[in-house]
Amino acid sequence: MFDALIGQSPNFEAMLRSAKMVAATDVTVLICGETGTGKELLANALQNHGPRAKKPYITLNCAALPEPLVESELFGHRRGAFTGAVANQTGRLQAADGGTLFMDEADSLPIPVQAKLLRFLETGDIQPVGDSLALRVDVRIIAATNSNLEEKIAKGEFRKDLYYRLNVVPLEIPPLRERMGDIQLLLHHFLRHFAALHKLPPPTLSNSTLSRLQEHGWPGNVRELRNVCERLCILLAGRHIEEEHLPEDIARTPRAHWGEFVLPEEGIELEQVEMHLIRQALQRTHDNRSRAARLLGISRDTLLYRMQKYNMR
Repeated sequence: MFDALIGQSPNFEAMLRSAKMVAATDVTVLICGETGTGKELLANALQNHGPRAKKPYITLNCAALPEPLVESELFGHRRGAFTGAVANQTGRLQAADGGTLFMDEADSLPIPVQAKLLRFLETGDIQPVGDSLALRVDVRIIAATNSNLEEKIAKGEFRKDLYYRLNVVPLEIPPLRERMGDIQLLLHHFLRHFAALHKLPPPTLSNSTLSRLQEHGWPGNVRELRNVCERLCILLAGRHIEEEHLPEDIARTPRAHWGEFVLPEEGIELEQVEMHLIRQALQRTHDNRSRAARLLGISRDTLLYRMQKYNMR
């Protein structure tokens, strides 16, 4: 199942190595990443390669439920607990007993439900709505979010103690713009996949088309790239794709001009340049040091070392 997670960029491969180690355990995992990066694919891989692979695997999209129903869906309810509760209902946690519950968009949980989830994580007990007795269940939690939980904590929208319980092992999937070297690999994979799926001859990409696709910012991440590949396979099966065939938003992507850095005649102060780049990376990532390190093409440890060296905080 890890085969579905495609990429060779150093930051992506580092995340995958951590995920494969985590998969063999029962530890609680918090998967972070922007929309479209593949958080659910990663959760599925953790389940399928873990000790609970043959046990129940229940999913819950916390943002898809109306707030009054979240507690009942998660913990269950007893008949008569509230208007409309005409029968007992088993919650997702009880249904996942012995296995795993994947909670997508966990940051959407209402504060009162967060308190009950925290109690479960600490004790293993759940209490259905309208029941005076608690039930003991054995469930591994894999949570996912596309939000900055530390910002939500600062706004009072997420409990700090729950964050610490969920964030036992964090796995952060880098956005596609931070692993641009994987774009060609992903393009070829998805074009072959959808051509085979729809029984059509695969299209080919001109060099200029490939360059244009590599320059696109991909705000929708891998999901956006996947959808573009399926569209091209269906509408341009077997054809040689030029830039004019691309979706308009991609065709309009400004071309990047990196060029080669030219050392001024008067020279530079290398340490000042390095400090300036570090500050820019931290500012662009809102002080997220892991992402800042990826922007600079260095490890987080190297970034922390250089920040300490320059007395930067």
